[in-house]
Amino acid sequence: MNAALNAAGRPTVGALIITRDEARNLPDCLAGLAWCDEIVVLDSGSTDATVELARAAGARVEVSADWPGFGPQKNRALQLARCDWVLSIDADERVDAALAAEIRAAVASGADCVGYRMPRLSSFCGQYMRHGGWYPDRVLRLFRRDSARFSDDIVHETVQCRGAVGELRCDLRHESFHDFEQVLRKIDAYSSAGAAKLDARGRRGSLGRALAHGAWTFVRGYLLRGGFLDGRMGLALALSNAHGTYYRYVKLWLLQRDVASK
Repeated sequence: MNAALNAAGRPTVGALIITRDEARNLPDCLAGLAWCDEIVVLDSGSTDATVELARAAGARVEVSADWPGFGPQKNRALQLARCDWVLSIDADERVDAALAAEIRAAVASGADCVGYRMPRLSSFCGQYMRHGGWYPDRVLRLFRRDSARFSDDIVHETVQCRGAVGELRCDLRHESFHDFEQVLRKIDAYSSAGAAKLDARGRRGSLGRALAHGAWTFVRGYLLRGGFLDGRMGLALALSNAHGTYYRYVKLWLLQRDVASK
């Protein structure tokens, strides 16, 4: 398919999604990607209907036997891609018609850019957050397949482009937290992964550092970055972010204490 499209002079665009138990999110995500020339889903052992839903929507699905972390897993997915351009997207993110049209125009423009950032608009328990450092939250998600890779970070990975990076204007919508139970689950999971990442980088943990980093996260998000402008939910978000940072450094401290005691 790609060869025929390239022969016709149109660059091809493929979407990459890594998944695990994303049956709730995946259908809406895939619906916004119907215009893509291919959709690659790399699953890491879902126990729900994620794989079946992806295949029913026409995606090419592969399943990995282990979980190496977000960066390495996305590099595995990148190796499966065949199109000229790659759109990396999470199952809880949405591409609407305006963003899809802008992506197609960007890759067809012939510009020197090998990647594009786009603003991401994220929701928190039913409210889109436009302050507190959550918006515009420009993320590099569109890039030439042969000109980029993901960092090897196990969490909060980044796209590393070898060339100029442009900017898109339309929002990538992020349905990040449906309810507060999901917030708590992610705080727990991401603080554990973040502690391991900090430890690997040689950062030191302590209870004092945990308190200081947590307090700074709240002040920065709620006051300096205008989180209060999002009303009561802005306060809830700032407190959640502060707790996540606090837990990350507490877990780092406890991890290093346990290692030192052995």
